[in-house]
Amino acid sequence: TMPSIFSYQSAEVDWCESNFERSAVIAEYYNTVSGRGSLGPAPGTQDLLWGSRQDGTSMFAFLLLTPLNSLVLEAFSELQGNHGTFFCHLKVPLLPAGVFSMYFHMTLSYVGQLLDELSILWTLAVAYSFWYPQAYFPKWIKTRRHFFWLTGITSVISTLMSFVKPTLNAYALNCIAFHLLYVTRRELKKCNDKRVHRMAAVMVMWWALAITSWISDRWLCWLWQSINFPYFHSFWHLLIAMSLMYCCPLVIYFDVTYEMPSFKPKLEYWPSDSWPIVVPYVTLEEPHKQC
Repeated sequence: TMPSIFSYQSAEVDWCESNFERSAVIAEYYNTVSGRGSLGPAPGTQDLLWGSRQDGTSMFAFLLLTPLNSLVLEAFSELQGNHGTFFCHLKVPLLPAGVFSMYFHMTLSYVGQLLDELSILWTLAVAYSFWYPQAYFPKWIKTRRHFFWLTGITSVISTLMSFVKPTLNAYALNCIAFHLLYVTRRELKKCNDKRVHRMAAVMVMWWALAITSWISDRWLCWLWQSINFPYFHSFWHLLIAMSLMYCCPLVIYFDVTYEMPSFKPKLEYWPSDSWPIVVPYVTLEEPHKQC
């Protein structure tokens, strides 16, 4: 008989970590609960446009994208109107991405796999809809509303296609990173701010380490199991979270230059520029008053 799609280990994907070694109910223990830790809020939060903070487990990689400082983002919302309100409610699509990823690694179920992958797909679709610069729209797309329809239709088609060969979904989602890197490169060519270039370089470094860990776990599992260290997918969770922590302020920096040209964005780091690992954020200089 066909296994239930909700059953443990009914997914088409099984990562390198051995199943049920640490718990009778959690299939991949370290992939599910890897890396607890937290970072406190940055000081002077009334001046921040964006502040990232990690709470709970690194399994919630996408939760690092969530604007946790509500007061900061509400102030941004007042500055930028409806577009800014999106940042305040970004936690809505991001929360399921973290929860479903945790559920998938805990059960390795077919439903868990699809929920994990589709939640990431739709989170990316929402982010593209609001953040993708209008300067890069296809020529036949004239307004942001039209672009919403394009991303929505593309996401629906991609969702239906994801049921055809689920083992390819993760590879397809990772390929989206190359387009993001391409857009970042084009934006950096127009930017002379060394701090922006530095943040982009750090973001790419964390992403390169993350994707290396992901590929190593997927393709070199035999090697890591032979030395009893099959934990590179849990490293992927932590490293991609670090990359996203730098990516989001960078995206918002470029977004402000397009959507709020009267303001001058500036990248800052908490607690200090000299620390090896920092929490990046964006400040805004007040616009010049006009008569």
